Amino acid sequence: MPVRLTAGHHTTGGRVCRVDWRGGGGVAGGRLEIDGVSKKYGDVVALREMTFDVNAGELFGFVGSNGAGKTTTMRIALGVLAADAGVVRWGGEPITLETRRHIGYMPEERGLYPKMKVGEQLVYLARLHGLSSVEAKRSVAEWTERLGVAGRQGDEVQSLSLGNQQRVQLAAALVHNPGILVLDEPFSGLDPVAVDVMSTVLRDKAQQGVPVIFSSHQLDLVERLCDRVGIVRNGQMVACDTVDALRAGGSLHLVVDAPNAPRGWADGLAGVRVTRHEGSQTILELGDDADDQAVLRAALATGPVTEFSRRRQSLTELFRNVVAEGVAA
Repeated sequence: MPVRLTAGHHTTGGRVCRVDWRGGGGVAGGRLEIDGVSKKYGDVVALREMTFDVNAGELFGFVGSNGAGKTTTMRIALGVLAADAGVVRWGGEPITLETRRHIGYMPEERGLYPKMKVGEQLVYLARLHGLSSVEAKRSVAEWTERLGVAGRQGDEVQSLSLGNQQRVQLAAALVHNPGILVLDEPFSGLDPVAVDVMSTVLRDKAQQGVPVIFSSHQLDLVERLCDRVGIVRNGQMVACDTVDALRAGGSLHLVVDAPNAPRGWADGLAGVRVTRHEGSQTILELGDDADDQAVLRAALATGPVTEFSRRRQSLTELFRNVVAEGVAA
């Protein structure tokens, strides 16, 4: 059964909060809209009318295979790339050079100066976004402390571990108190403690009314953290909704643990497809005409059955199906 394609919207708490941006006056939290954005590189189509939005106060997970168009979309939202067609809006208005100053961006290829000291670099970046010297130093102290790199302010970036470089890169995206957060693979290379710290930071920013969009290949983390998820394939948004809604629209699976069952025990059962084996477990996909009691009888015919349970697909399984559909097409 294919994933149900929807365009559902979900907000955290159902309200739009205000964001206090000290660098240039108050900025109201608002929806980030990617509307019909297309982009080509020569004959290669990177984006095909990419359309979705991220509400104020929402964590939006942006997932897809390498080359699906995630980074291109983010760069267009930031203004690093120009779209061939379509528009990016924030709060209902097209994003301009001025409003781009309110975006906190974390690129996949890290953009820090390797020989510059951490503290000096963060203050410099905060000043570029309009903060005064006093405000910049205060913000740098706050974010380096929160992200666990306060003691490394005097070190050159190149001397830091990859995980600490990642923390400093996130501080660079947050130091000017942005009204929008756009993060490309922010969890890459982080240890579990750092993942928890970053997850907490992103949740807190969303609770302040900031629309937060991030891409990640760690789908279990996306499933746990995000209000909504968009799955991208070949430059198009092919599924977009809450994780629960996406899972509800996917296939129903049956987990059968029959330790003595030989491979192929479920072959030939009507409406049943074996998706994989995990040790003594067999994972079955049930079609509309499947009879789970017939499956149970077939399993019991092989010996004891220690587990027989229904479950919906995980986000990882949904993602595999979406990618497989694209390859088959």
